[in-house]
Amino acid sequence: MTTADTAATHAERTAKDFTAHYGADPDGLWAAPGRVNLIGEHTDYNDGFVLPVALPHAAVAAVRRRDDGVLRLHSAQGDGAVVALDVAGLTPGGVQGWAAYPAGVVWALREAGHPVGGADVHIDSDVPTGAGLSSSASLECAVAVAYNDLWQLGLGAAQLAVLAQRAENAFVGVPCGVMDQMASTCCAAGGALFLDTRDLSQRQVPLDLAGAGLRLLVLDTRVKHDLADGAYAQRRAGCERAAELLGVRALRDVPYAELQSALDRLEQLGADGELRALVRHVVTEDARVEQVIGLLEAGDLRAVGPVLTAGHASLRDDFRVSCAETDLAVAAAVEAGALGARMTGGGFGGSVVALVPHDGVEPVAAAVADAFAAAGYGAPRAFTAVPGDGARRLA
Repeated sequence: MTTADTAATHAERTAKDFTAHYGADPDGLWAAPGRVNLIGEHTDYNDGFVLPVALPHAAVAAVRRRDDGVLRLHSAQGDGAVVALDVAGLTPGGVQGWAAYPAGVVWALREAGHPVGGADVHIDSDVPTGAGLSSSASLECAVAVAYNDLWQLGLGAAQLAVLAQRAENAFVGVPCGVMDQMASTCCAAGGALFLDTRDLSQRQVPLDLAGAGLRLLVLDTRVKHDLADGAYAQRRAGCERAAELLGVRALRDVPYAELQSALDRLEQLGADGELRALVRHVVTEDARVEQVIGLLEAGDLRAVGPVLTAGHASLRDDFRVSCAETDLAVAAAVEAGALGARMTGGGFGGSVVALVPHDGVEPVAAAVADAFAAAGYGAPRAFTAVPGDGARRLA
């Protein structure tokens, strides 16, 4: 089955399920993809650079506008219950579970002054949850683009992304950066999105993997360690503290050429080694994003591999957000012939992205699966990522 056939089947199923649950046809269907970040991890909340691509996996939302102020939410991946909410009564922390993400988008739109009301919403997502592939952002952005169309708000993709991020930050309570939502709304097929998270300037960088005889292999470890959320917040707070000590707005403002002097200054100010390591990761990671862009624009895609592996070492040793499973996946993939590999996403589990020769997909995936079996881990999930389009109306 082709990707297009799969997408068409996904959309058709979502529309039929909407009608089955709500007794009427939807006003339309909207989709927003998950993302895999090629390079640029934990840089977005430091005003830095990121380079994500949109996945073929997406959240598809069937939506019908209501005029009575009631928001009804249903998910094909949920427990079967329809969550009914009063739009006027939406408050941060007032909705639990998966429904908080779409409800938060409606809240964020209203908080921004947009006169939106209720709706019936049915969502069917094939973005793996807990895999570091932005399943929550895809859910938020699918609802955001639907509301944008149904209420004729005229908002651009970046504006919708910022509102979706506000929903996750202020309504759900997750202190994420803006990369996931920007990737879900702004990516384009055949390219990687070079995003400056400070001013949201962006451009598409061609990523012709097939032309270079390469594939982007995603290895979902299927594990998510419980400390992830708290540790994420701690890392973010540490970065903000380091920027304050250095007298800069954000760590993005520390030039790569001045990294060592910045680290020396932090040591003189009494900052511990862990704080200095956070700085080292962010500054070198921004440099790696720029390095990868240069290689892609020069057509030297194979040289991107070692940069990915170097990025993983930094995430593992300096930022300390890797774990045994992702470390093993990276090591096994590289040993089996991947040109490079790194964890992607927030860390402590989730997924690894590997750059592999076209004929290396199956051997690399098999080697990682064998390594996991030998270590007593559950079987990972493997799939190739073809850079796709961002959020859009399907019907």
